[in-house]
This record gives sequence, C-alpha cells and structure tokens, in this order.
Amino acid sequence: MKTLLKYTLAFFLLAITMTFTACSSDDDNTPTDELAELTKFKEFSNETHTIELYSHLGSLEQGFNEISLRIKDNTSGNYVTNAEVNWMPIMHMAMMSHSCPKSTVEKVTTNGTLYNGYIVFQMAQNATEYWDLKVDYTINGTDFTATSVIDVPASVKRRVNTFTGTDGAKYIVAYAEPHHPKVAVNDVVFGVWKMQDMMNFPVVNGYTVKIDPRMPSMGNHSSPNNVDATQKADGGLYEGKLSLTMTGYWKINLQLLNAEATVLKGEAITESVLESSIFFEIEF
Repeated sequence: MKTLLKYTLAFFLLAITMTFTACSSDDDNTPTDELAELTKFKEFSNETHTIELYSHLGSLEQGFNEISLRIKDNTSGNYVTNAEVNWMPIMHMAMMSHSCPKSTVEKVTTNGTLYNGYIVFQMAQNATEYWDLKVDYTINGTDFTATSVIDVPASVKRRVNTFTGTDGAKYIVAYAEPHHPKVAVNDVVFGVWKMQDMMNFPVVNGYTVKIDPRMPSMGNHSSPNNVDATQKADGGLYEGKLSLTMTGYWKINLQLLNAEATVLKGEAITESVLESSIFFEIEF
C-alpha cells in the first residue's frame, strides 16, 4: 500500500512538472502579434517584393507619422526578416521637389517582420502637388528599390509648424504624442528639426520647447504642472508634460529656445498676447 501511494505521488508530481514545462515552453514560443494596433494603409510592388505600410491611424496625415513596413517575397509569400531598409519621401511641387524630416528605419524585433520609423510631412498634398515614398533595401547583399505615390491629406488640427527662426534658420516643430490625450498630466512628445537643404532635415539637439496650453473658449485659461519639452539624448525627440484639466479644444502655445535660452520663435502669453505664432491644437 505504501509502495502504491509512493508511485502514485511520484506520477502526480511528474505530471505537474511536465505541465508547467509545457506551459513555459509554449509561452517562450508564443509569437507576439506584430500588427496589434496597426492597420495597413498602402502596399506597392516591384518585380520581386511587395512593400506593405502600416500605421496606428490606418492612414497618413500632415505632420508626424510613425510608420511600420513589411517586405513580402512575391514568389514565396514569406516576409523578409533580414533586410537593411532606408526610405526617402519626396514632395513634388510645380517648380521644385523637397523631402522632409525622417528617421532611420529600424527592425522592431530580431525575429519579426516589421521595420519601423517616422516621417514628418510638413505640408499636405493638393490637386497638383503630391508626395511619393521610395524604399531602398538590401537583402543578402542584393539591392532593391520600390517607389509609390502616397496620400498625405491635411491634418484636421495643427500638428506641425514650419518657420524661420530669429537666427535665420528654417525649423520644423511637430507634435508626436499623446495619440489619445486625457484629462490628466499627459506625457507629451514633440520633434524639432532644422532644414539643412531641400533634402536633409537633421534633428536639432539641446533646444527647449516651452509649452503654455490655453482654452480660448474658456477665458484663455491655462493649466498647472506643465513641463517644457527637452531631449533625453542627442538625436531624440523632445519630451515634457502637458496638463489638460478638462475636455474640449486646447491651443498648445509654443516657444522654441536654443541652447543659450534665446527665443527663436514664439511669444509668451499675456493679457494682450492671446496666442503664440507657433502652436499645436488638441480637441478631445
């Protein structure tokens, strides 16, 4: 009887161990949903591959756009996991062409199929002027390219400012986050770039974006506990805190200061100055 009980207990413990081991193995091998919260909005092809473009909105708009892409082999239907990717957005105007601020394209996860970055479209398309996107990529030492026209409509609210600073340089300041603002102190992310020439817009380092949110319909009142946006590291976006005390329409008044704290653009809000010349808009 004792022997039977001993073997029964041993078998029970073994079964538990195998169950937990199997669960652990399954958890380790469970693939993450790379496309969670992403929607495909465009695909275009060359002779060998199809480029798929994704975003949280399921579209593009004037301003800051975080964009993910996948490269599908047209023959096998498999997605490429080992490409080196670059992109070049071009605005084709009547008398000239130019690019815009953009990031490098990085692999999201080592074994995944998604590549990610951002592009800041400082102007919207119109009836005669349009954007296209050229994607250059290398797979196992072989170079490929694919190009397509993309839709970039005007944003409903102002999300990007293009201006010449008091130093004579041309700047682009864009709103990146939050995507869904709340009645709270929100983490806010902006980007600041300088136009080096028509095709190059490097990130500006060491500046400050001062913020003063106001509600024009409510006596132009502001809010407490805002924190001006600064960089954590060179080459990065600017992070701060944005206090929104109620729902409705907010104008986020801005001032851009250089590393010496000189105001390059924007005005402080006073009783006689109700809005800055550079601002973002939020309504929720």
